[in-house]
Amino acid sequence: MRSGPDPETPPWLALAGLGLLAAGLALIGLGNVPLRDFDEATVARVALELHQGMGEAPLLPTLWGEPYLNKAPGLHSVIAVVIALTSQPGGLPAEWMVRLAPALLSCLVVPIGGLVQWTLRPGDRSSALVTGLILLTLLPVARHGRLAMLDGTQLTTMALLWLALLQLKTGRSPLLWGLTAGLMASAMLLLKAPLLVPAAAAAGLALLWGQEWKQWRLGTSTGGILLGLSPGIGWHLWHAHIRGAQALWLWGGDGAGRVLLDAGEGSDLGWRVPVIEMLEGGWPWLPLVPFAALWAWRTRHDRWSRWCLASLLTLAGAILPLRTQLPWYSHPLWLPVALLCGPLLAWLVERSSRPAPPQRHVVERLPLFWHSLGLLLLLLWFASFTPSAAVLAPYRHLAMALGLGWSAGGWLLRSTSIGRRRRGLITLVGGNIAALALLFNSPLWLWELNETWPVAPVAALAAEGRGQNLTLKGYDERPSLNWYAMQRIERHDGGPGWRLSDKPQRDCRVEGRAGEWTLSQCR
Repeated sequence: MRSGPDPETPPWLALAGLGLLAAGLALIGLGNVPLRDFDEATVARVALELHQGMGEAPLLPTLWGEPYLNKAPGLHSVIAVVIALTSQPGGLPAEWMVRLAPALLSCLVVPIGGLVQWTLRPGDRSSALVTGLILLTLLPVARHGRLAMLDGTQLTTMALLWLALLQLKTGRSPLLWGLTAGLMASAMLLLKAPLLVPAAAAAGLALLWGQEWKQWRLGTSTGGILLGLSPGIGWHLWHAHIRGAQALWLWGGDGAGRVLLDAGEGSDLGWRVPVIEMLEGGWPWLPLVPFAALWAWRTRHDRWSRWCLASLLTLAGAILPLRTQLPWYSHPLWLPVALLCGPLLAWLVERSSRPAPPQRHVVERLPLFWHSLGLLLLLLWFASFTPSAAVLAPYRHLAMALGLGWSAGGWLLRSTSIGRRRRGLITLVGGNIAALALLFNSPLWLWELNETWPVAPVAALAAEGRGQNLTLKGYDERPSLNWYAMQRIERHDGGPGWRLSDKPQRDCRVEGRAGEWTLSQCR
């Protein structure tokens, strides 16, 4: 007679399978659109210059030959290795080469997030797997991780940092888990260094709340953490040694100081920016959040509740007050959201075998809500074929995949049979996965490219300048134009010279054209 899964063993194979599925999604259409502003083109250029060894000392990044002081070069260095292994001498690396490392590293948050949930709720296989499914199917996690940016990789390192700190309570391999926690802290110092402060504070609050640190083998664990921290701290000391006071710009002027004190461009809505991002990107799991938060508060003496509440509140408290608000600043919140919602979604499937959450009768109606949303999406799919709704045509395949998955999955989740409810969850998740695959196989997934003019024709026009020092008339400098033109093209602020412009100019001789754009030599 076959025995069931060992309740002491994490669902390694299932979580690994989810990670591989996430990697497969991440690779679809990875190079089918150009690098964007911001920050892909900047990350790519810094990585290329690291590959070319342009810094004044090893491991120090540059941008167009000048010291790059915005971020540490953790991910840039990994991308530089990929460029060295995959690109041909001369020319630019392909987009997929630049995005490959961030995409694959970001996928690891799916199985690691499931393991964090397992550690918080030992023996609860369903919640661990469902947490992985939520992270797999959240659009911001799946899409943003594909970009040549630091946020997806940072989410993975934060998840592994928390997992290592959680494991220290068990007393097993304290040196190994302490070293892992320290190395992940180092990784965060080499990505977006200031984010280590709220990430560590969130974990520290949970540890203090539950007094978990009292069960650590304190000397061994602390020694491992300090040893793991040495690479990150060592790089920052090396940076300060070579660049002196300039190194402080990474923390103050262009790091925490800027986002805390300077309301940059696009930050007009303030704290509403991350809230809007969460409201837009959390589907279909967003309706679970208020009920899951209430459940965590009512059971706040449990380890799962403490960590979910501490991490979500600490990170939200660090992100919402920032003066500079960009859409991807909310990215760290998705891990605590998934940890919070996983057990509630697992309860919706298993129900009678688990303690009921607060507002049970309302929660049981959420599948009907998903079913209704799915039907609405199918109506939009049908409407997209009519001339009056032709604007919906590019999105009809996405509406069909989501509509079928959500309507059928929501309906099955209403069943009294646990087998049908499990099929319902698979169907609901399958609709999301199919929609993500279709989205990533199209140019629609990087919608920010549509917010301004395409750089490819202008970069080709710039190449006709035969190495002249060019300026850009009427627009701010664009890192993506610099990347594809393989030279820095700054904003024109007066004087003679070679100019790129999409408007008529006086006292200029046109040397080349690309649509409305001209390359001109001006007196």
